[in-house]
Amino acid sequence: MIIRYALFEGEIHAGREADFRAYVKEQLVPLWTRFPGAEEVRVLDGTDRDEGAPKFAMALAIRYPDMAACEKALQSDVRFKSREVTAGLLTMFTGKVHHHVFDANQYPVSGT
Repeated sequence: MIIRYALFEGEIHAGREADFRAYVKEQLVPLWTRFPGAEEVRVLDGTDRDEGAPKFAMALAIRYPDMAACEKALQSDVRFKSREVTAGLLTMFTGKVHHHVFDANQYPVSGT
């Protein structure tokens, strides 16, 4: 499986945090969850970080079974629509958005 991340490196404008989160949930999540081939969509809201680490306001993680499914989603109409809608989100954000694809390995947790 692979996971494609959209990393929102930067800050939500002061006082707009609730608006930003609501916009994601109401406007973007309904689109992201319609990406063809997507098996899971996670939105991670940045809350804390190590001293000196870059600030990430949000990360979007979408899991696909393989790279072919991811590439199909990237060419879909719903993905292009989500890019248009994301423009509204970026009016509440200062920073940059970059994407990374990871091979995902999952391991059971040992009970302690």
